[in-house]
Amino acid sequence: MSAIEISQLNKSFGSQTVLNDVSLHIRHGEFVAVLGPSGCGKTTLLRTIAGFEQIDRGTISIGGRKVSSDEGHIPPEQRQLAIVFQNYALWPHMSVEENVAYSLKVNGVGTAERRQRTANALQMVGLEAFGTRRPADLSGGQRQRVALARCLVAQPSVVLLDEPLANLDVHLRAAMEEEFTQFHRHTGATLLYITHDQQEAMAIADRVVVMDAGRVMQFATPETLYLEPANEMVARFIDDGRVIDVENICPCGPGLADVSLLGVAYRLRASQQQRPQSKGKICLHAASLRESENDEPGFVVTLKRITYRGGYSQLDVEPDGAESQHLTYHLSYIGERRIGDRIRLTLVDGWVIPECNE
Repeated sequence: MSAIEISQLNKSFGSQTVLNDVSLHIRHGEFVAVLGPSGCGKTTLLRTIAGFEQIDRGTISIGGRKVSSDEGHIPPEQRQLAIVFQNYALWPHMSVEENVAYSLKVNGVGTAERRQRTANALQMVGLEAFGTRRPADLSGGQRQRVALARCLVAQPSVVLLDEPLANLDVHLRAAMEEEFTQFHRHTGATLLYITHDQQEAMAIADRVVVMDAGRVMQFATPETLYLEPANEMVARFIDDGRVIDVENICPCGPGLADVSLLGVAYRLRASQQQRPQSKGKICLHAASLRESENDEPGFVVTLKRITYRGGYSQLDVEPDGAESQHLTYHLSYIGERRIGDRIRLTLVDGWVIPECNE
């Protein structure tokens, strides 16, 4: 088993607290991504799990074995895990085959088995014809595949990935997402994937950790993060969510609440534990809004900006009476709309943010 158990983890550099009471349970064979703004502590979290950094307080266990605690620190080479770095970390003077086989050679694996496992790993990542080449002769995507093959050949139970696609262009990154999915399927390993790219994390991970200022804000499936953010930080962070004030929040059934938004009554999704409150906040996404039809209830906004996004246009608007609360919605065809136009919008969805409970 290769579950990762982190309990009340704390890490500081000087007076700067980087990890603050972090607790996570990552299940055996799970693919978990860690997201958050720059400086939130996600890379330090990976480095503590890998053993590159000693922790101040708390515990880290891998596969039921305690590897970091107040009682001791097991070094990286004894933690039985593999790491894929952002810069690939390939030996430039070695061929692709030699890079992939190096860990097996160091661990005394026999020549015949070493060659067979290396060939199998290169075949899995589609590089069987590139074994004699040097890393300098490969593209960025091919070098990343070599790094994956090096993991595959070691047959790890835990793999840590530190922003492995950050150095690739957008087209290669899209292609490599499938490579990581295949890698997870082939190995069955527990994967912890550090990234700053939301779309990347939401596309490939089973669950996602959102961090901010060294704390875990929410640990949930991509769908839950989008639809049911636990607090205002997650609501704003995921998919450019918008947070807007509402009044007269009144639960009206399991997972539902009536609210007043800009003087208009709506029934929105809410926590099962939602309580009545006079004021609160809701999370909206671009897909939550559309232009109202006929006598449909709605609120008036002023169009402030139009941004062409390819298959659609993004319209940024300000509601009358709440000009500081900017909203966004999308249209495939904007017609004659111009900056300064007044438009009537309505809600098709929304989520009452739980942290606003009184």
